[in-house]
Amino acid sequence: MLWIKILLACVIMAFGVGVGWLAAGKYRCRYHFFAQMHDFNERYLSELGYARKPLPAFLNAYPATGDFQKTLKEFCETRAVQLKYSYLTQEEKKECGDYFSMLGRGDAQSQSGYFGAHREPLGEKKAACEREAKAKGGLYLKLGLLGALAFVILII
Repeated sequence: MLWIKILLACVIMAFGVGVGWLAAGKYRCRYHFFAQMHDFNERYLSELGYARKPLPAFLNAYPATGDFQKTLKEFCETRAVQLKYSYLTQEEKKECGDYFSMLGRGDAQSQSGYFGAHREPLGEKKAACEREAKAKGGLYLKLGLLGALAFVILII
């Protein structure tokens, strides 16, 4: 009988931690999106300065993952971006839409100026999202663990 209680307690604890991890997913996704956007900006700036590949070839060769990869593919195919990700605010969606609308527009010098001006704000956004993901991720994991622990104490 004791082993059933222990097994049930372990299952409840795993479920609580899993719920906490899933609840923090929004913040992780947001951080990964802006981290990849920052890295993309840096790579695009170096591409403008040196290699100057055609934009579709550069976008197809860029090693993005997740939602950022979907966004790049959509932009490459349609030259328009619709950001329907729930973890982005309306202001962030507008800023990202403006950012993508400037890709491939104008000469290399004007693009270097535009994307160079976005270097610092994107770095700050990446750092802020990383801090928020760590803080909220830890909070939700702890809340899930404590909730599961309370449930185990009540049941057993």
